[in-house]
Amino acid sequence: MKNIIKGKAYVLGNDIDTDQIIPAQHLVYSLSDTEERKMYGRYALSSVPESQAGLPKGHIRFVDEGNYKSAFNIIIAGKNFGCGSSREHAPIALNIAGLEAVVAESYARIFYRNVVDGGFFIPFEIAEHIYQDAETGDEIEIDVKNGTLKNLTANKEYKLQPLGDVEEILRAGNIFAYAKKKGMLTL
Repeated sequence: MKNIIKGKAYVLGNDIDTDQIIPAQHLVYSLSDTEERKMYGRYALSSVPESQAGLPKGHIRFVDEGNYKSAFNIIIAGKNFGCGSSREHAPIALNIAGLEAVVAESYARIFYRNVVDGGFFIPFEIAEHIYQDAETGDEIEIDVKNGTLKNLTANKEYKLQPLGDVEEILRAGNIFAYAKKKGMLTL
């Protein structure tokens, strides 16, 4: 896990559900096949309503047509990110697309656990409505150790909520690596 994450923001609103993150019709690809795996990145966030895709501008794709990696490595969102079904493929799709962090007001509990357990990206929480202040394409810098987010484009800084106990799991790589490191699991 990096201590500093820099990149472009992709801004979304409230209640982004797992079917918007990776639509059910794209769950047919094998995660163990290198080429098929890329399809999860290609279709990540492909079902977000156009009115919410790339706020406040709208109509901006998370992953450009024909690619599987996104130009955006940080998502800024409102409340209840990852709601809906307990689709395990949702955080995997975002990870394959190159996502490093999501900064949201809150998460659906199962989605949050899936993100942390798999070590797919860092799920930061923030008390402010920064998704209303940021714009898709803004240059962002997140200081993981100090828990701050700087919007370099808008010249604003925000305090993130502490990661707490999940930070150690994320730094280990995933829940199994953490358990092994702590001697809870022998493989």
